[in-house]
This record gives sequence, C-alpha cells and structure tokens, in this order.
Amino acid sequence: MSNFSASEIGTQDTSGFSLTKAVEDVSQHGCAQTEALKEKQKTLISLQATLSEVEKKGGMAEQELRSKVREFLMLEGEMEHLERQTRVLHDRCASIRKENTELQIGISEEEENARKALAGFNAYRNKMEVHRAAVLHAASQTEAHKELEEKRALVRMLTQKKEELKVDLEDPNGNTVQMAKSEIDALKGEISLMRETIAKTREKVQKELDTHTQIKKDIEIQNRRYEAIVKRLRCQLSRAQAAHRQMSEDVYHMERELAQLKGQLVSSQDSAGGCSETIELRATSAWCGMGS
Repeated sequence: MSNFSASEIGTQDTSGFSLTKAVEDVSQHGCAQTEALKEKQKTLISLQATLSEVEKKGGMAEQELRSKVREFLMLEGEMEHLERQTRVLHDRCASIRKENTELQIGISEEEENARKALAGFNAYRNKMEVHRAAVLHAASQTEAHKELEEKRALVRMLTQKKEELKVDLEDPNGNTVQMAKSEIDALKGEISLMRETIAKTREKVQKELDTHTQIKKDIEIQNRRYEAIVKRLRCQLSRAQAAHRQMSEDVYHMERELAQLKGQLVSSQDSAGGCSETIELRATSAWCGMGS
C-alpha cells in the first residue's frame, strides 16, 4: 500500500510539473504570437494609412488632371476666338481696300467730268468767236448782184445792229454782257463747285487712307500681339501636355503601388488568420492534456 501510494504521488508530481511546463510554454508561445499579431496589426494599420494616402493622392491627381483638361479646353476656345477675330480684321481690311478703290474711281470720274466741262466751256467760247467771225464775214461778203435797197436796208440794219451791239457791249449792264457774265459765272460756279467737291473727295480719301494706314498698323500690332498670345498659349499647352503625361505616369505608378499594397494587405491578413488558427489549435491540445 505504501509503495503504491508513493509511486502514485511521484506520478502525480511528474504529470503536474509537465502540465505546468506545457501551460507555461503555451502561454509564452501565445504571448509571442500575440506580440507578432500586434506587429502584424501595426503593419496592417500602416499599410492601410499608406493605401488611404495613395488613394487621396490619386484623387488629387485626378482632380488636377480634370482642371488641366478644362484649362486646355479653355485655351482651345480662346485660340478659336482669336482666329475668328483675326479673320474679321482681315475682312474689314479688304472692305476698306474696296472702299478706297471705289473712292479713287470716283475721284477719277469727277476729274474727268471737270475736264469735260472745261473743254465744253472752251468749245462754246470758240464757237462764239467763229460765229462772230462768220457774221462779220457775211456782212463783208454781201453779194454784189443784190439790189441797192437791200444793200442799203442791210447796211442800215447792220449799222443799227452794230450800234446796238456796240452800245450793248459798251454798257456793263447790257444783255449780251450780262448773258456772257451769267454764263461765265455759272461755269465758274460749276468749276468751283467741282473743285470743292474734288477737294472734299480728296480730303475724304486722305482721311480714308490715314484710317486705312492706322487700321493696318493696328492690325499689325494685333497680329503681333495675337502671335505672342498664340506662342504663349502653345507653350502653356506644351507644359500642360507634359504635366498631363507626368501625372498619367504618376497615376500609373500609384496604381501599381496600390496593387502591390493591396497584395501585401491580403497576404498579411492571410498570415494573421493562419497564426490565430495555430494558437487556437495549440491551446485546445493543451486543455485536452490537462483534462486527461
């Protein structure tokens, strides 16, 4: 009886010692697994923060890309507006050239009309001189076979007319002088009116030429300014396209990093799940040993 009880007590001591050691080992291993799990959770939290930061950067990059696209569209609209304004200025310049040509044709016509009026006045004066010479010639070349009475009557009539014409010509208020003066005054008035018209037309043409010159200068200035604007817009467009390409590359690299981070996150979650299952199995076996 004593031997049996002693051996039983030794067996109980040995089994208690081994069970305590197993519990301590399991506890230490559980603590180690818990620490490893905490480290994995920290790593998971940092990866999630990195992932959210990358997603935030991706959103900001996408927003900036949209703003660059809007800016690019606005630049294209401004370039189209500048091209339309340049075409309008060219059309205006063409219409001004056409008006100048028409004015020059009008001036030529007015000068031709003035020359014709002056030629008509000279022709009328020559005609009056020829008529006067013809009258004198007819008076001096009366036919010799006419009767003396006719000659006397003709002489009296011619003398009377001569006297009347002489008196009329000597009188500054005579009908012939007044008619000639009125015709001369009318012709002078027409000539002066034509000269005034020509002067006004020339002045108008000069103003139009000055306006045309100023418009050409303005067009040249506008063209230079528009060329500078177009160059600046092209530079901005080139910079925007380069920035767009750079952002596209950055987005591509961010997407690759995001995919890598997601893979690491999945693998971390899988490893964390495997570790927890191992701890549960070891704890179950320990408790089963204790029950036995």
